[in-house]
Amino acid sequence: MFLSPVVKMIKPSMTLAISARANAMKANGIDVIPFSAGEPDFDTPKHICDAACEAIRKGFTRYTPSSGIADLKKAICEKFYHDNGLDYSPSQVMVNCGAKHSDFLAIFSMISPGDEVIIPSPFWLSYPEMVTLAGGVPVIVPCKAENGFKITPRQLKDAVTARTRLLILNTPSNPTGMIYSSEELRALGEVIVGSDMYVLSDEIYEKLIYDGKHHTSIGSLSKDIFDRTITINGVSKAYCMTGWRIGYTAGPEELIKAMDAVQSQEVSNPTSVSQKAALAALTGPQDFIGGMVEEYSSRRRYMVDRLNTIEGVRCLVPDGAFYAFPDVSSLYGRSYNGRLIEGSLGFCNYMLDEWKIAIIPGDPFGADTHVRLSYTVPVEVIEKGIDRFEQGVKALK
Repeated sequence: MFLSPVVKMIKPSMTLAISARANAMKANGIDVIPFSAGEPDFDTPKHICDAACEAIRKGFTRYTPSSGIADLKKAICEKFYHDNGLDYSPSQVMVNCGAKHSDFLAIFSMISPGDEVIIPSPFWLSYPEMVTLAGGVPVIVPCKAENGFKITPRQLKDAVTARTRLLILNTPSNPTGMIYSSEELRALGEVIVGSDMYVLSDEIYEKLIYDGKHHTSIGSLSKDIFDRTITINGVSKAYCMTGWRIGYTAGPEELIKAMDAVQSQEVSNPTSVSQKAALAALTGPQDFIGGMVEEYSSRRRYMVDRLNTIEGVRCLVPDGAFYAFPDVSSLYGRSYNGRLIEGSLGFCNYMLDEWKIAIIPGDPFGADTHVRLSYTVPVEVIEKGIDRFEQGVKALK
């Protein structure tokens, strides 16, 4: 079998791999605490499901325009305008098969072999793989915990070369949960505009924000930065629609046309029924989001507070998303029954094998010192899981 050398370079998703292993253990009757999931544990709201069922009953099950149906694109424009202060026209917007697909299409459509893409670390683990698939070069910029794991203007400026084409920003962040302030984004925007590059702003977690913090879309800060911004969002996280696979992209019309051309040859169009469901999500009641955010905020506080009482574990309080990202590196080099803990993957395998907790290593996120725990499970499950986590840490010698 002949395989592409580029494909051979791609690493499987560690998140999906550990979740699959944990699910297999659960299927065999093992009580595993699932801190690995990257999706809400709430059901898709009823009015969204009803819209999908109505679409099916009315026979809306055929091909749609490759870039998405007109009424959904219009709703996306209105959402961007009212929520984010971004003034896009439908010709600058397209619908994709999930925000992950949006990210990939944007990178694939912009990046030529050898082009450099700056990615602040910790990062969502798929970004470097997408850049590699496009033939680009991921330029990883490590960001310090004392700076909230956020890239500084100086770091950005120092990373820019003649081959730099794109900066990827994810705010709120997966895996850290940190948010860039308006002031921080404005300072980064000055570097972006002055360096002749673009910014891909992945804002999929924008509705999941705590403690009165505010999300700012970098493209809203000036006309110059707006012209250099590709804004990506979707319905997966805010509307509990991960399996519906609807994301969307907004940006320069030339790029959207290029992405549409690729999408038309790749998948033809986003799923028709899911588009009607997404339309209901964006135009229907929004009040349930507040209740979900309140619940996640409470779980977050409990999880982080407990983690910070465990000797050898340090965890910043995340501003958004639904992940805790503790530093467990002081535990490396310890052992349990002759089993040596080496790095985040070794730590996570130990926790899953010995204590039946599924967590994600920080190494594929660019931070081998950390691990990621999701609080998308009920608080009683979190309590049980952190009890095991604490026991597992204390058992290391």
